Amino acid sequence: MTLDKEELGSGERDAADDYKPSQRRRDRERYRRARARRATAIGALSTLVTAVVLYLVVVSAPGWPRTKETFFDREYAREALPKVLEGLWLNVRLLLICGAAVLVLGILIAVARTLRGPVFFPLRFLAAAYTDFFRGLPLIINLMIVVLGVPALRLQGVTVDPVLLGGTALTLTYSAYVAEVFRAGIESVHPSQRAAARSLGLSNRQALRYVVLPQAVRRQVPPLLNDLVSLQKDTGLVSIGGAVDAVRAADIIVGRSLNYTPYIVAGLVFVALTIPMTRFTDWVTARMDRRQAQGGAI
Repeated sequence: MTLDKEELGSGERDAADDYKPSQRRRDRERYRRARARRATAIGALSTLVTAVVLYLVVVSAPGWPRTKETFFDREYAREALPKVLEGLWLNVRLLLICGAAVLVLGILIAVARTLRGPVFFPLRFLAAAYTDFFRGLPLIINLMIVVLGVPALRLQGVTVDPVLLGGTALTLTYSAYVAEVFRAGIESVHPSQRAAARSLGLSNRQALRYVVLPQAVRRQVPPLLNDLVSLQKDTGLVSIGGAVDAVRAADIIVGRSLNYTPYIVAGLVFVALTIPMTRFTDWVTARMDRRQAQGGAI
């Protein structure tokens, strides 16, 4: 005799409603909650003690009064904050534009480095040379060469805007790092994925576009976000060419007042801008780790 689906469903719901955890399970959960509360209390107490000790060490230093006046002056902080925030808008625009350009250029370079066949050797060689050169060249030297060297050439039709030149230097350097991130993702995809795509009639280009790249990009999201966080901080280096961003706005006030509080303000603004993105990166990484541990798609 078969049971009706509705009767079976109601029976399962009744069984679920009647379920009561055993005493052993309740004791285990109670112990875990108590251990979690104890760990939280110990962590909070140790953090408080450490903060108090560091505070006492700093404020009891012989040079603290002078340091406080030079780096933590409230009047200069109030003066600097609006101008630093105004200059920060330039850093945000550079982050958005350069970030998009870095992703596009990086994935093109990564694809060029993973092309197969002897006919593509020149492309692989140029892509490898590009990544080796710009990963080895310090970013600040790259900025100086592009921002100061390009205008000296006096080329017709080439901009001398320090913002555009600084963004170009940032893109050149970070695209080399991002290209290696993408290449690692492409090479992490098992060859059987490409073989299966080819057996279904896809060409090499279609297999790369529809099968390999989607998996590679998903796997490399956490390191890509880390590079984006680094790019966000390094946008402040465009100030060496004269662009008035958050760092340059602080530097102008420092040059006039000889008080370094504006630098502290600019640093705190960058930290406040970076922390949410860093926490988002950690969340994405933890989420992908959980899905991978459960056997789900990355």
